[in-house]
Amino acid sequence: MAEPQIGKTFAVKSRLKPKSKKPSSTSESKYWRSFKTQQISNLIYPITSIEFSPLSPNDFAATFSASVTLYSSQTFEPKSTISSFNDIAYSATFRSDGKLLAAGGESGLVQVFDLKTRSPLRRLNGHYRPVRVVRYPKFDNLHLFSGGDDSLVKYWDVASETELLNFQGHKDYVRSGSVSPVSSDLIATGSYDHTVKLWDSRVSSMNFVLNINHGKPVEDVVFMPSGGLIATAGGNSVKIWDVIGGGKLVYAMESHNKTVTSMCVGKVSKDGIDDQFRLLSVSLDGYMKVFDYSALKVTHSMRYPAPLLSVGVSPDSSVRVIGTSNGVIFAGKRKKKDVDGGGNLGELVGFGSVEEPQKRVLRPTNFRYFHRSQNEKPSEGDYLIKRQAKVKLTEHDKLLRKFRHKEALVSALNGKNPQNVVAVMEELVARKKLLKCVSNLDGEELGLLLYFLHKYSTMPRYSGFLVGLTKKVLQLRAEDIRVSDALKGHVKNLKRSVEEELRIQHSLQEIQGIISPLMRIAGRR
Repeated sequence: MAEPQIGKTFAVKSRLKPKSKKPSSTSESKYWRSFKTQQISNLIYPITSIEFSPLSPNDFAATFSASVTLYSSQTFEPKSTISSFNDIAYSATFRSDGKLLAAGGESGLVQVFDLKTRSPLRRLNGHYRPVRVVRYPKFDNLHLFSGGDDSLVKYWDVASETELLNFQGHKDYVRSGSVSPVSSDLIATGSYDHTVKLWDSRVSSMNFVLNINHGKPVEDVVFMPSGGLIATAGGNSVKIWDVIGGGKLVYAMESHNKTVTSMCVGKVSKDGIDDQFRLLSVSLDGYMKVFDYSALKVTHSMRYPAPLLSVGVSPDSSVRVIGTSNGVIFAGKRKKKDVDGGGNLGELVGFGSVEEPQKRVLRPTNFRYFHRSQNEKPSEGDYLIKRQAKVKLTEHDKLLRKFRHKEALVSALNGKNPQNVVAVMEELVARKKLLKCVSNLDGEELGLLLYFLHKYSTMPRYSGFLVGLTKKVLQLRAEDIRVSDALKGHVKNLKRSVEEELRIQHSLQEIQGIISPLMRIAGRR
């Protein structure tokens, strides 16, 4: 975009901070930037999880507040909402056939829903703290795993609502989990006790078969597609572990500045090959990082204008969805180029390629050079910098700037805005000019002041300041008040309002004296 003129409204593109020197020149960055992003706003609550359906067209479920909402992966419009939760919903997960969806809740209840009727089919009671992890095995439609803040991991028979196994080994909240892509009996769970444990439902001892120490509270754990590697996220680091090798650390990535909150695995099409997997991670620093764990390097980085809590990529890697802490979903769909069947159609029919005409470069000698970008419209994601509106000062502010203190006080009193009047009085106190202004007021202006004190001196918001001022005014202008019937009338009204306020306060104290012993007796019971 061309440079904008000073004082005009213009759009500034957000600058990313990837590690590579020229990320835009690589095919990897071009691939991830080809996702056209669309915002789903006004959800208010944080997006705690994103999960894609295994069935085409791979719609995705987002959990936020006390509901799970199913969105179309083609239009990003909501298709249905499950609101059978009495509290916050967590960790929606699809069964392998895409017909059922399970989710946990703040109360410790795990519910299984039919996606067609949106009615709860099963209620699994076993946790006594919030359930943050619910996972269906990949090849098993009869069981599921769950983990909660009670540090327990449970294995359920869904049909009979029966708890088959209760894995005990974590010492703190269980906040993440991932089922092995090659075995329905293995699940890895991450906890705030800094460990990731691998459980096997075939082991009757119910002890973990592998223990990994991440070193920080674990926010997420993901199995790699091969099943032999596990990625863990905690603190500002993402670590890759070799499960087959006994939990050996393969690599540690610390490219985020804040806590990494979620991860997922996606595919990238590169050089005609579609099976190159990447690990995507999001963090509270607002960055999404793409990690090539085969080459052990970050290949792309993108920043969003909010802390990120969840991320998901569709099974065909055509849709990428990111959830934020401020209730906004950034859903991106990959742009597909037109394919002509494998060859250049223009060359086949005898037409050669035509080069695009080069744009003329504007130079400072051209008049348009100084007016470029004036009609540029901001695109989605741009930061708008607008010209600051001119501040309009009120009359009493203008008088204060000119040190005309008495006129400023009279102007505020005529405005009949108590907040402005008290503000002017406090400013005059700071300048040590309030009493001098009061002594210089004429009869009519003094009447305005006494009327104001009568009306607002008993209001709790202003009484602390105005009661003391009232005493000073009556002392300074006692002689003027004695000779004026109008001023005497204001003083009588002021006295009447003060006496009424005192009666009210005495009545309230009597009521408090009656209620306090009763409250103490009730508290003892």
